[in-house]
Amino acid sequence: MDLTPAEGPQIDEAGFPVAATASLQEGRTTTLKFGDSFALADHAGELLGGAAGLYHGDTRHLSRFALRLNGTRPMLLSAALLENNAALGCDLTNPDLPPAEAGAAPVPDDRLHLRRSRFLYQGAWFERLAIRNFDQVAHRIRLELSFAADFADLFEARGARRKARGQMHRPALQRDAVTLAYTGLDGQLRQTRLRFDPAPDQLEGSHASYLVDIPAGGRRALFIEIRCAGTAAPCSPRIAFGQALRDGRRWLRRHVARHARIDSSNDIFNEAMRRAGADLTMLTTETPQGPYPYAGIPWYSTAFGRDALIAAMHTLWYDPSLARGVLGFLAANQATELDPATEAEPGKILHETRQGEMAILGEVPFRRYYGSADATLLFVMLAGAYLDRSGDVTTLKALWPNIKAALAWIDQYGDSDGDGFQEYSRKRADGLLNQGWKDSHDAISHADGRMAEGPIALVELQAYAYAAWQAAARILTRFGDSARAAALEQRAEELRQKFDAAFWDEQLGTYVLALDGEKKPCRVRSSNAGHALFAGIALPQRAARVAQTLLDPSHFSGWGIRTLASGEVRYNPMSYHNGSVWPHDNALIAEGFARYGLHAEAARVFTAIFDAASAAEQRRLPELFCGFPRRAGEGPTLYPVACAPQAWAATTPFALLRACLGLGFDPASGTVEFDKPVLPRFLQSLTLRNVTLNHGHLDIALQRVDGEVAMHVIGRAGGLQAGGRSRSGSYTHLTLPQILRGWSQG
Repeated sequence: MDLTPAEGPQIDEAGFPVAATASLQEGRTTTLKFGDSFALADHAGELLGGAAGLYHGDTRHLSRFALRLNGTRPMLLSAALLENNAALGCDLTNPDLPPAEAGAAPVPDDRLHLRRSRFLYQGAWFERLAIRNFDQVAHRIRLELSFAADFADLFEARGARRKARGQMHRPALQRDAVTLAYTGLDGQLRQTRLRFDPAPDQLEGSHASYLVDIPAGGRRALFIEIRCAGTAAPCSPRIAFGQALRDGRRWLRRHVARHARIDSSNDIFNEAMRRAGADLTMLTTETPQGPYPYAGIPWYSTAFGRDALIAAMHTLWYDPSLARGVLGFLAANQATELDPATEAEPGKILHETRQGEMAILGEVPFRRYYGSADATLLFVMLAGAYLDRSGDVTTLKALWPNIKAALAWIDQYGDSDGDGFQEYSRKRADGLLNQGWKDSHDAISHADGRMAEGPIALVELQAYAYAAWQAAARILTRFGDSARAAALEQRAEELRQKFDAAFWDEQLGTYVLALDGEKKPCRVRSSNAGHALFAGIALPQRAARVAQTLLDPSHFSGWGIRTLASGEVRYNPMSYHNGSVWPHDNALIAEGFARYGLHAEAARVFTAIFDAASAAEQRRLPELFCGFPRRAGEGPTLYPVACAPQAWAATTPFALLRACLGLGFDPASGTVEFDKPVLPRFLQSLTLRNVTLNHGHLDIALQRVDGEVAMHVIGRAGGLQAGGRSRSGSYTHLTLPQILRGWSQG
């Protein structure tokens, strides 16, 4: 029949594996996401095993989706995501095809062009398959789509084995639709409904088949809707495709309107920043409390506390509404009682939440899991940073009960032995063994390679506690409670002195990784020490030495700072946390460098990470890459099961840019501040537009001139002004559009 005419293993999460038998780097994959749904396919748009699939709510709702012409797979010409990640486009053609049926003619190669257009919206996959015949004669083809839904839990898809599963149901067939269904052991019915427009000539529970006549120069189109959640529109898939495409574009425009915009003299940098912004937008899910960035695709497409808190910190200058949404969601999910099964304690902030069958049944502990030692500290830090950025006292007053509960947790549960340091130990045998950001089982060790026994006091936990008390003091000062603010500042300073005495190691030239359960130092050179600079706990006289250690060739690969220095016993450049390079980790360290006036060092890190993004497919920074030394003419060595996109990797360039520009905000005076900004060597000029504050905005241009950086404001609204701090430290409020000169170029 005629179709419608076309119109135009590392071990993660305490022993739950991420299968490394098939690398995500092999064959390359494409990703789409909207809300609680994501799709992982090959470049031709096919789902052909492995981790590929359409997932919704931590369940794989489609495990196979394959297109064949006369029984033969089409050849891929090219495929690409739109720059805004909104849709996947695949161009294919035919190889030599056998006859579609007895009496029909074969089809020579390269006569048919197929264009697949696909996107996700509101719990459904929408696809248009357009076919054009470029031959001088008509052709008959048999077009077949095979499909399957295994309803695997996400943890099954990534390698977990289950003793039992629920019940698969017989496919329910209609003329133009099929419903695949599964009832899990949790009693929930999960369904995948496929609708076709026009109706197939033959439709069964695993494939749809069309016999298509395409005249010379003719076009045909097929529309498919695959729904995991929600109710299908009463219209045909063809009409639903157009409506969903329109609504999705409107959603995207509204979301992007909140963001600052970045342009520069470097086209590759511009591409990398647009990709980073698009990845952040794709990963962001709207919750009742506001926007929330899910951690990463495919394994972490859900709400993580630590990841979102750091991503929100990275992008405070770029989109402060993200921080407000993160704080609101985590406050709504803050623990209120003691529950060892979930590692919940009153006031503790969520580590991770999952919606799948295995989480609901308790086969994995992550339905609502609180096994993070740092998320509660980061929550208070972000609250203070959000107030500094926005001046939004109303939101902070609404959050104060949650902040107060978090501060109480820091005192009572974070410091379980009362020694003044923050430490952790898991509460259940299958919980996370390590509960800092390096949460793999072998991440925390002594210099001789022995695993550290808990409770473990990580270097960054002390830094975050210091910063949390400082943040709470600033909040209380804004509330007019100077007495309690002063008391918290005093506690922070006492911790700072105690921290320096216990964690500084003169021989290593940096802070030790941790103290073990016997308070013995883990004398290991790790990137964790850089977080002491980020949070401000490091004494000023230590900063340059820490930076020197982190930028030594044993730590600095040329693509960034390794998680573990190459001379350490457990160093392995292909490991998850013991020698790899993580972009977000480098961003935090660079922000620490800038905090202590080490602007050239921050620019060096920015340059390395930018070079890595330049070498990456689609200019997309992955979750991590291997820590091998940089080799001339080669890009970074990829990590086999790294998530891409990953939220805090996507937000890394925004944090690095803020660090180099010394960008800050003073809501009280309505001033956007630049503290001794530098432009890294790959940027000659930079323009920031729609930098918002107090319901106003600024457009600001920076230019490298004679080894310095000049800045002027090219547009403003709402009475905002710009200010700068010179190398001497003097502070100047500028009337616009004055030029600031004399700043260090780095």
